[in-house]
Amino acid sequence: MKALRFSRSEGRYAAAMLMSRLRPGSGAAVGPLALVDDDEPALPTDEWLRIYPRLAGICGSDLATIDGKASRYFEDFVSFPFVPGHEIVADTDDGRRVVLEPVLGHASRGFDLPFPGARPADGNDYRHLTCGHLKPGLQTGFCESTGGGWSTELVAHPSQLHEVPDTMSDEAAVLMEPIAGGVHAALRAGVTPGATVAVIGAGAMGLVTVAALRHFTEAGKILIGAKYPIQRQMAEQFGADVICAPDELARAVRLATGSFMIGGRLSGGADVVIDAVGSAESIEAAIAMCRPRGRVLLLGMPGVVELDLTALWHRETELVGTYTYGREEHDGQVTNSFALAFQLAASVPFDDLLSATYPLDRYVDALSHAAEAGRRGGIKVAFDLRQEPHRGKLSGR
Repeated sequence: MKALRFSRSEGRYAAAMLMSRLRPGSGAAVGPLALVDDDEPALPTDEWLRIYPRLAGICGSDLATIDGKASRYFEDFVSFPFVPGHEIVADTDDGRRVVLEPVLGHASRGFDLPFPGARPADGNDYRHLTCGHLKPGLQTGFCESTGGGWSTELVAHPSQLHEVPDTMSDEAAVLMEPIAGGVHAALRAGVTPGATVAVIGAGAMGLVTVAALRHFTEAGKILIGAKYPIQRQMAEQFGADVICAPDELARAVRLATGSFMIGGRLSGGADVVIDAVGSAESIEAAIAMCRPRGRVLLLGMPGVVELDLTALWHRETELVGTYTYGREEHDGQVTNSFALAFQLAASVPFDDLLSATYPLDRYVDALSHAAEAGRRGGIKVAFDLRQEPHRGKLSGR
């Protein structure tokens, strides 16, 4: 099979880190990522299936890994070498078109579910992520045993798969994983009726979270800071009420909430602030524009950051993480993030989020484009594997 393989190499990882400081996404050219012809991964048990990607997206955590910026926290939850890629629409051997829920949960590793109806990311003990039928790996795309979406073939457990409606395009289907993450974030934010919600970051995750807030919560005013024209256009389509430049978001929150300025901070602020960036600056800004006893939700993946948390302490602000997706309760019904994502996609034009696709052999260009998508007039970039000659039993389909 054809795959982009990421190997353990401290020297190449350091080179990627240095190169990416000059230009985001450039770590692919010098780092431990390489295009290879490899053996397909073995099926861990008879339950598992082979799947053949059609499209596979590039997300922020992928870019952080390729550019040498990923937190060392994840070292014990990854096995090398691995094939990246967890935003996947694929074919199965029996002709179904599916999207992948990438977390390698209890069922995939041969353990009992932590509670009835638990989804792969649910549970209050993560020991299963390092044992069972598989080598360590928190998700497909970071586990040697499974392969990943940046390839012509990988393996998946039935608990991870969601069938795609015939009416949905591949371009929309490959977005179901980030949309499910946005749904989970919107519901985890604890938005009360009429609440003011501010979103920092108008990349793919910030934008899909705006759509989920508008459709699945009773938020009052939704504000977002968007740097590029395409981001502002999408934010309006997805339901944001106030769209401004990122450095104007605090002022917009002040006007929306009638807050005063005390030094460089607001006296009040938004009820909920969702940080879809994850930098030290964005987290500090989120705390500063959240009202006392409000909630800050970390959606963007933070690394090692240095923060003055005095305001968090003084204002009794809740700081909450939102990682992936899971079992959800909405409108009095028990459901899951992916089911709601498919529901949301039926009424929101998400197809336009996918701005460009590349074949695997142009991976350096693809990753550079993904890292600078906003500046280049786009949102999301993916690999297109539909015409790859190595595409397993489905070659030529």
